[in-house]
Amino acid sequence: MTTVVQPSVAEQSEAEALFQFETRAPESVRTALGMSAARIGGGVVLSMTDDVTHFWSKALGFGVGTPVTADLVREVCDFYRAAGTPRAVLQIAPAFLPEDWADICEREGITASDSAWVKLVCPVEEAVARADAPGRSPDGIRVAPVEAEQAAEWGEVMMTAFGMPVEPYARMAAGSVEQPGWHPHAAWLDGELVGTGTMYVRGETAQFFAGSVAAHARNRGGQTALLAARARRAQQLGCRTLVAETGAETPGTHNPSLHNMLRLGFEVAYERRNWLWKPTA
Repeated sequence: MTTVVQPSVAEQSEAEALFQFETRAPESVRTALGMSAARIGGGVVLSMTDDVTHFWSKALGFGVGTPVTADLVREVCDFYRAAGTPRAVLQIAPAFLPEDWADICEREGITASDSAWVKLVCPVEEAVARADAPGRSPDGIRVAPVEAEQAAEWGEVMMTAFGMPVEPYARMAAGSVEQPGWHPHAAWLDGELVGTGTMYVRGETAQFFAGSVAAHARNRGGQTALLAARARRAQQLGCRTLVAETGAETPGTHNPSLHNMLRLGFEVAYERRNWLWKPTA
């Protein structure tokens, strides 16, 4: 199986999901995190001046329609300078990096991070077929859509599993549960909510987002069950393509999330370096 998905589709799927996840958070959360956002050059620019995790200030989705140029990158960095953002990550598909990228980085104070993400894609039918194959039953795990009254607990489990503070980040996650386009799922073990995973649908593309399982409930097939449930839901909604991201493996490391997705039929479309911006004096 070879999945052909244009980088433009994969990048904008992720960018729009992240934009909606952050900007539709409750006002109290946006204020607490010092959140601001803009759409620039076809991409999205997200800032949280008070984000102690340094994870959520990101600029991505560029190179579609409007090429990545020195002027565009300067506009993005000017946004961060004006917002007072302490640091941000620029995520640009390798196919869209310009020839003068090194010069742009030097002028704007951008450096290559030690981390990279893997962009994965999969036809919906392939994922569903593998999910429904014999021998894939999870060990005591039940997966179902999240109801409104479960949103707060769902957000708390998500952030705890990712090693992030509960407040106010859990309320940001919970705020997405009833938003249009989102399809949140949860995993339960013996009645306890132990895993999360959501999906943002845009046209025929379903963007997987925030798949996580609490440490004490891992190695039971919970993450694969969350992937499978979302794939089935995407099929019901008429989607054709699944898109997801996870951390790239480095020598001596093993990313279970990556291998769970590969077993379900996802293929690596490309690896994308994280580029770190910090304000200069």
